[in-house]
Amino acid sequence: MKTILLFGAGKSATVLIDYLLSEAEINSWHIIIADADKNQVLAKTNNSRLAEAVQIDITKEEHRVALVQRADIVISMMPPALHFLVAKDCVAYSKNLLTASYVDDQIRNLQSEIDNKGILFLCEMGLDPGIDHMSAMKMIDEIKAAGGKITSFKSHCGGLVAPESDNNPWHYKISWNPKNIIMAGSAGAVYKENYEIIEEEYQIVFENCELITFPRLGELAWYPNRDSISYLPIYKLEEAETFIRTTLRYPAFCRGWDYVVNLGLTDTEDHDNIMDCETYADWLERKLYLVEDREMDLIEYTDLYVHEDFIAELTNQFIFLGLTANTKLPKAAQCSADILQFAAETKLAMQPNDKDMIVMLHEIEYEKENTQQGPVVKYKVQSSLKVIGADSLRTAMAKTVGLPLGIAAKLILNGTLQLTGLHIPTAKEIYEPVLKELEKMGISFTETN
Repeated sequence: MKTILLFGAGKSATVLIDYLLSEAEINSWHIIIADADKNQVLAKTNNSRLAEAVQIDITKEEHRVALVQRADIVISMMPPALHFLVAKDCVAYSKNLLTASYVDDQIRNLQSEIDNKGILFLCEMGLDPGIDHMSAMKMIDEIKAAGGKITSFKSHCGGLVAPESDNNPWHYKISWNPKNIIMAGSAGAVYKENYEIIEEEYQIVFENCELITFPRLGELAWYPNRDSISYLPIYKLEEAETFIRTTLRYPAFCRGWDYVVNLGLTDTEDHDNIMDCETYADWLERKLYLVEDREMDLIEYTDLYVHEDFIAELTNQFIFLGLTANTKLPKAAQCSADILQFAAETKLAMQPNDKDMIVMLHEIEYEKENTQQGPVVKYKVQSSLKVIGADSLRTAMAKTVGLPLGIAAKLILNGTLQLTGLHIPTAKEIYEPVLKELEKMGISFTETN
């Protein structure tokens, strides 16, 4: 009997757990699910005989090692900062590891040990990164195989609230890690546009976000992901004129978040400046004071700094989050980012009957030599994906993050995927079988010219 060890049973793990349990019935697997909250595991497994719920302190090596030694494959759904703890154990005991997170320097530094052990570390195997890599590489490989030369590559992805559940001025609800939402864009961004490397500081990432028209949905805005450039050699598109990976939001969100960032409401280092603030209104007043080193209320600020077309919109957004209310600040908050996260988790929470939505769009321009129509013919192609969640628990986010991991685990355990080393899912032997199974499960792309 094969044993799969899953670390983490949070929001994004729900559909993964469903998938592993359904496949366990067929393949005679044993599933160990370890989390700081054992009751959360039990709730998601419904006390299945195929699942073993374990309460764990992930920072304690003896707790991790005892479980890793029992596993045939390990999946980590822990926060990215904790993956390395699991990764070291997997190297030590020669266990394959799957994660949905970016390959960081700590994981990359294990590459020689991973190679020497002949094991597989498959990272970035979720949605974005994950499905974006696989679907993009499928298009890129097909275009190149047909003699095309890619000149522009733009890949957009976003986790949004579904239209039927969109009922707040931010046009957004939280369906995954709230801290990541609050700190989005904080590392700045770098990408390639018209042969030029563009670097953007945090303060301008959300400024004047460009718009796209998403099929059968309408206008969405995008902001650039932190590092597109590192993917140029991975996608083998070094010669492309434009290469950018982005995050999608409704336009109103980007307009409002630009002011959130520039007012310092996501600051992580301002404890001393706000420690005497007692209410949300006090906190916002302090932040507004810092704009011009004088007292200023939200009305004056919007009159001075916000385009008249969007004054009402921003005011409603701030009011909706409770930033003007005389509500006590959360006691545990140590900085503005903590305060904002608490407000967002409270006001932008998914309600039981709410549905989220995943949207992804690849825009590719390429050229081919064609003697019948002239020396070079230019082409444009788009590939789009839209997934709607079932409810606030089995979300589109949980589905699209979790299923690629589950499918990859199955492919490894049944011998279909036999790669070793450190990988992300850009190789055909990974993306082809995973995309085929995802399509069977309703996660499929539509291509248009």
